[in-house]
Amino acid sequence: MEKGEWTKSPAGLVAAFEAALPGPPALSRPMFGYPAGFVNGHLFMSLFQDFMVLRLPDGPRAELLAMEGAHVFEPMAGRPMKEYVAVPPALVSDPAALEPWVAQALAYA
Repeated sequence: MEKGEWTKSPAGLVAAFEAALPGPPALSRPMFGYPAGFVNGHLFMSLFQDFMVLRLPDGPRAELLAMEGAHVFEPMAGRPMKEYVAVPPALVSDPAALEPWVAQALAYA
């Protein structure tokens, strides 16, 4: 998929990202036109089209990937980003359940 084919994230997903993004030292800045969270210059969470992505260490990453609707983040076919997981929509829609995952991503970064 070429960048020109990428679609904007839905407003509800952007709102969920903004609500989940921790305060300082985490910073929000765009990456490839999508909101992204960085700490100390390292990406730990972002949006991509219609899903949220978290960067996680091995154990938590495997646990999240075991959830229905989660998958390895692959922004372009055949180019997976192994530390990044697309968060299941059910988790994104539950701020209390999402918060510990975001905290783990922040700590890992």
